[in-house]
Formats: sequence, structure tokens, C-alpha cells
Amino acid sequence: MKEIVLDTETTGISVKEGHRIVEIGCLELDNLIPKKKFHVYLNPERKVSEKAFQVHGYSDEFLAKQKKFSEIAEEFLKFIEGKSLIIHNAEFDIAHLNNELSLLGKKKINNQILDTLELARNKFPGSASSLDALCKRFRIDNSRRVHHTALIDCDLLFKVYVNLIDQKEPKLNFENSYIGEKVFDNSKISYFKKIVKPTDEELSNHKKYLKDQLKKNYY
Repeated sequence: MKEIVLDTETTGISVKEGHRIVEIGCLELDNLIPKKKFHVYLNPERKVSEKAFQVHGYSDEFLAKQKKFSEIAEEFLKFIEGKSLIIHNAEFDIAHLNNELSLLGKKKINNQILDTLELARNKFPGSASSLDALCKRFRIDNSRRVHHTALIDCDLLFKVYVNLIDQKEPKLNFENSYIGEKVFDNSKISYFKKIVKPTDEELSNHKKYLKDQLKKNYY
């Protein structure tokens, strides 16, 4: 099963106020194992609000040199095609993505969407459910998150997601994984959960133990 962990950064909160996307990060999961990424910085063709700059740190000068959404739209849509999207506070990201697509006269995103914010609220009612709060709950190191950046947030959200659905997280060297590489080496992946097979001697001793216990209880 293939899923996409997705995050965006924008010039501000509201689409109605004309705010645009400045960064898209996507991480493709195949049976919960990260396989490849899609990542772009974007020229929003408008100024970044002061509040948004404090969040992600992308300046107008830096963004003016990047591609426009129209130049990467087809590649992005192909990357997410037919896959479920995993997003924290999905309403925000989807509204901005659909706005960008609308400006190009394209159809809205119709992928299946799993909102980890709603998932966390249902699982831990009344508790803080921000990405940082969930990292703290699951003891996930988020020390690299000095600013909100799409790829780092995808990394953290992936780890939060596997904990929210009660799966065991693969041990990956994230310093050299999808942030720097496009394809993963599956030989470097191991799991916390191991299957330990008993030896023939252990099986024999176990049978003997059960037999002795049966005799003791019977007599």
C-alpha cells in the first residue's frame, strides 16, 4: 500500500487573503517504509507575511529565484496520483493546494486523505495534538525543527503516524535517507519488533516442562 506524507509552507494563513504556497514536501511510503521524495521551493509571486517568515524563514529574495507552481504542477500531481495523503491539519494544506490548482484551471485534489490531527484528537481527546506535542508524546526527536520546513515536518509526521496507528517504526538513518537521497536502500532497514525462533533444544525442554506440569497437576 502506497501513501504520501505531505506538508506545505505558505506566505500566510488564508487563501482568501491571497496567500500562496512557498514549499511542498512529500514522502512516499510503501507499506510504511519511506521510498522516495518530492520536494520543491516555490515562487509565490507575492510577499511573505512577517508571521509566516518567522515560522519557516524563507525570504522574498530566496523565493523569487524559485520555480512557480505552474512549472511543477504536473510532476506533483503525477507523484501523488492514486495514493492516500497523510497530512497534519489537512484542511489547511488541501485548501492551499486546491487554490494553486484552481489558479491554473485544474481540478481539485480527490485523493483519499487521512488527517493525523483528527486521528490524534480522537485517540487522545483533550490532549495537545500539534506535531510538536505528538513528537513529545511519542519521544520523537524534533530538535532539528528550528523552523517549520516541509521535508523535516514530513519526517516527523511519518514517525508520528506509525505511532498513531500502533505500528512499529522502521529504524532508519534519517540523516542520509530521504532528505538527501531519492531512493532508499532497504538492506539498511531493520525493525524494533523481532521474531525469535526457539531452538530444537528449547522446544524439547518446553515439551518436557509441560509434560511434567501435567503429571504434577494430575496426581
